[in-house]
Amino acid sequence: MIETRLLRQFIAVAEELHFHKAAIRLHMAQPPLSQAINRLEGKLGFSLFTRNKREVKLTPAGSAFLNAAYSTLKELELGVEHARQVSEGVAGKLTVTAVSIAYYESLLNAFRQFRETFPKVQLIIKEMPSSSQAKAILSAEADIAFMRRLPIAAENVESRLLLDEEIVMALPTHHPKAQTGQIDLRDFAGEDFVFTPQALGPGYHSQLIALCEAAGFYPKVVQEAAQIHTLIGLVACGFGVALVPESIANSIMRDKVVFRRIFPVTESPNPAIGLYMSWHTHNESPLIDSFISMLDFSRKPQVQGAPAEQVR
Repeated sequence: MIETRLLRQFIAVAEELHFHKAAIRLHMAQPPLSQAINRLEGKLGFSLFTRNKREVKLTPAGSAFLNAAYSTLKELELGVEHARQVSEGVAGKLTVTAVSIAYYESLLNAFRQFRETFPKVQLIIKEMPSSSQAKAILSAEADIAFMRRLPIAAENVESRLLLDEEIVMALPTHHPKAQTGQIDLRDFAGEDFVFTPQALGPGYHSQLIALCEAAGFYPKVVQEAAQIHTLIGLVACGFGVALVPESIANSIMRDKVVFRRIFPVTESPNPAIGLYMSWHTHNESPLIDSFISMLDFSRKPQVQGAPAEQVR
């Protein structure tokens, strides 16, 4: 390993081609500078200069090494500056996992604002189910996760509720209840349901099952779909009905699917489905705080493109 101090001393001599002038430039005596160059040549195993009483010249190897010295110090300078920016939270990499975010305008705006505010940060967004997100946070493969519920107990994961949204019923347009206002979940006890697989989001899945059980039945699940787009597509094709977050009323297939609010199953309001921002408490990345500053944790989801009569 060659010390950067030796590289700077070599560059001074190479640029001055005079040991005395180089020593003055470096604010040091000439003998120690000559010794340093000899030591550097000993480390490299070849001569950098030819010198006599009248002149000092770079050898061909010395000229080649001068370019390498310039490049090394420049790269180090850039690396130090980048590391400083990372420590200040204005550069680096932020890996975010999320459930399908296409329906959440506030979250999409936060991503846009973050990119504009921190252009030197590499923002990586990965869509995945909540169960996979939890593992990614715990294994440090992700910095931030946007999930329904933390599906496993973890003391070192902090979560903050980003928004709460109603559970609504997705119905094909030809369904007998499609033209009604609010629906009574008990009327769907004999219906076919489309669900997301339990393994992909145990907390989310359990919440929907519990809502049906509170209405006096266990849903007859005839088909599962890992992606919400696929689930809505199956509803449109008549496979069954589905309980989904209110934000899905922004579906691109709303000409084939309608969404209806559900009368409270009990005297208490139906439980809401929360979208949580989670991160590992041992993750010291300042970018997490930078991203949190972009979010509004007090807003309801904005359902764009869904007329008022669609979700009622």
